[in-house]
Amino acid sequence: MKRYLLSAALAVSAPLFCVAQIGAPYIHDPSTIVECEGKYYTFGTGGGGLISEDGWTWNSGAERPGGGAAPDMIKIGDRYLCIYGATGGGLGGGHAGRILTMWNKTLDPKSPDFKWTTAVEVCASDGMEDQDAIDPGIMLDPTTGRLWVSYGTYFGTIRLIELDPTTGYRKSGNKEKDIAIDCEASDLIYRNGWYYLLGTHGTCCDGVNSTYNIVVGRSRSVEGPYIDNVGRDMYHGGGRMVVAAGDRKTGAGHFGRMILDEGVEIMSFHWEADFDMGGRSTLAIRPLLWKNDWPYAGEQVKDGVYEIESERRGYALELAVDFVRMNVARQGGFGGFGRPQQGAAPAPPQRIPVQTLQEVQDKWPEGEVPVRIGDYMFRPWQKWDVARTGKGTVAGPLYAIHISGTNRALTATDKLEVTTKEFAGLDEQLWRIEQLTDGTYRIMPYVIPGQEGKNQKYCLYSAGDSTPTLAEYDFNSDNSKWNFRNH
Repeated sequence: MKRYLLSAALAVSAPLFCVAQIGAPYIHDPSTIVECEGKYYTFGTGGGGLISEDGWTWNSGAERPGGGAAPDMIKIGDRYLCIYGATGGGLGGGHAGRILTMWNKTLDPKSPDFKWTTAVEVCASDGMEDQDAIDPGIMLDPTTGRLWVSYGTYFGTIRLIELDPTTGYRKSGNKEKDIAIDCEASDLIYRNGWYYLLGTHGTCCDGVNSTYNIVVGRSRSVEGPYIDNVGRDMYHGGGRMVVAAGDRKTGAGHFGRMILDEGVEIMSFHWEADFDMGGRSTLAIRPLLWKNDWPYAGEQVKDGVYEIESERRGYALELAVDFVRMNVARQGGFGGFGRPQQGAAPAPPQRIPVQTLQEVQDKWPEGEVPVRIGDYMFRPWQKWDVARTGKGTVAGPLYAIHISGTNRALTATDKLEVTTKEFAGLDEQLWRIEQLTDGTYRIMPYVIPGQEGKNQKYCLYSAGDSTPTLAEYDFNSDNSKWNFRNH
């Protein structure tokens, strides 16, 4: 197995400074992330874009002609369709804009098949009307196969047009329709019988002072009306918040959705300013969650000490060692027993310290120790130190998971079981922790010994009430789901 060097002291005692994505993830107005031949791509304003081998480390290198602003990208069949705004947005002082489409067989600029077709105009604005042809977002309707584009800025309306999914041209006879105001950088998605219009609200392009945030409305028809959670039409300025500033980053804009697996979705966008990266505009990827058929941004697990709790019954993952009693007398006795005599002042309660690792560790076996699931009592064998390793996937970082204060790391075995071993930086000791669309998490070993390639199938699984194992991920089973409690 491959080894990833991570010192035990760093893994178990200190949080790692780690941005959402690493490398050089600098981009403005990113397109929806798409996968091509095992790599990930996103394109931004100005003609360039980013490439990632694993979805975690991003660097420049993606290419598209035409320049312009705010492209979007979609794969249709075996081809990739790019749509972008050539002008508009007040760039150069005006709002006369053009939106164009072009195709490519591949996004890899080193491939012999890499060749963009001639760009074709699909709509325009003349700079005089209350509309600006820029910031397109594209959606292929999974229920009808029809191809839709929303576009526009604060200068007027957000409009909807239909394209031909075979040619990328404007559908013959199609008339544009106004569907929203007071936003820009819109996108369309479909889920569970609802169409969603995601718009970027607030101010752009002012670095740490940008107020961009992403809002949403929904409709049973792709043509609207798009209504928010309190009944406001987006055509009259409505919109429910999806993601705003936080975690030392501000200016969330240009939403994109990517479905990785059943119940595993991510949202991509940019931060106008990342305070930890010099205030630069950076690519952001967050879990995409759903509650009552409304989307909202989830959270990647931060470094810390957690109870890892099974969704199945609420029991906790723990080291399979003997229970060590705490020799502490009960203060005050039971109920009426042990009460002070009449007239005597009750003794003040004394704070009881929690059981420490030093009090129990010498009673644990040496070497490999299996794990189990049991009632959580905040004992040392139930506390897990979860730390980012510096590697990751498009869904988020890879983690090392240790019994807190020790170098005993959760490890996948070739028998599709889990145990704890001395951390040695092995790939089977690295874990994907991905928030699911319902807010719970799946925990997957990066690799399984004896199996070829990266693990895409098996997750930490609660087999009954007390047996953790590895089994096929099933979003419809609580056995596949876990929660992280920071007590």
